[in-house]
Order: sequence, then structure tokens, then C-alpha cells
Amino acid sequence: MPKPTTADAELLLHLYEIRREPELRRARAWFLTQFKAASWAEIKARYLSHSDEDRWFRMTISYWEMVGTLVNRGVLAPDLFFDHTGEDVVTWEHCKHWIEDARADIRPTYLYQFERMVAAHLAFRARVNATVAKAGGAAAWAQAAAGAGQAKLATAKSSAKARPARGARARRRG
Repeated sequence: MPKPTTADAELLLHLYEIRREPELRRARAWFLTQFKAASWAEIKARYLSHSDEDRWFRMTISYWEMVGTLVNRGVLAPDLFFDHTGEDVVTWEHCKHWIEDARADIRPTYLYQFERMVAAHLAFRARVNATVAKAGGAAAWAQAAAGAGQAKLATAKSSAKARPARGARARRRG
């Protein structure tokens, strides 16, 4: 996986700013705490009615579909995104039981990017959790990661000391 860039970090921070917008925050809170639809038919009848709930439903799922598109297309480094959140996974849990009927009704790719992102996120978690368990737990893993960072730093410093300065090499050649 390529190392995240400054642009990835800036996009991640911007997505966080969007999540903090008061209306989207209300929408997400409603979706995770009060939205309890049992079927797509119930969603259509009860929530897709030009009400606050309709707006909140659409805001929440379209936000996560947009984020999924950015992550899945490589615009945002997936591991960087997965490292900092879990709300996408929890939100998808609220969608799983009605998504097939929604796709049959709307289009086969409805919330496809969101679903793909969550699958990748769960695979990422499994990989990281396996690595942490193999290292002997989170504290051991963090210590090993910090040690690896220190080892790289020490190697870089010793390499720099072993090399003569640029001017010294030039003087020796001449």
C-alpha cells in the first residue's frame, strides 16, 4: 500500500470537517440511534417523504457513498481512512438487511461503493488485528512499531555519518 500523502491527510481532515457540519451531524446521529427500518418497503413508505427523516436518511447514506467512492478509487489512501474511523462499518450494519430490495427497486449498484469500502475496512481490521495478536497485543505491537521507527532513524543517522560530506568527496576526486 502506498504511503499516504499530504493531500490524503488534507482530504481526510476535510471529510472530518464535513462530518462536523451540524445538519450532517444530526442526520448521522438520527441514522445510528433512531432509524430502525425493517425493510426497504418501510423506508419508502415512512422515510422517503420530504421530511427531516427523509433528508437525514439521504444525507447519511450519500455521505458514506461519496466517501466510499473516494477510498475505493484511490483518491484517499484507504489505510489512512480506516485507521481513524469505524462509523462507516456501524452505519453499514443498519443498511445490510434492506440493501438487496433497494437495489432491486432503484439500481443494482445502489450504495455499491459504500459496501465495497466497508468490506475493505473489515479486511483491514482483520489484517491489523492479526498483526497485533501475533506481536503479543496492542502494547507490544506499539512498542515494536516505535522500535522499528527508532531503528530506521538510527540506520539513517549512521548512514549519514559513514558518508563523507558532498564537498569532501569532491575534494578527494580533484
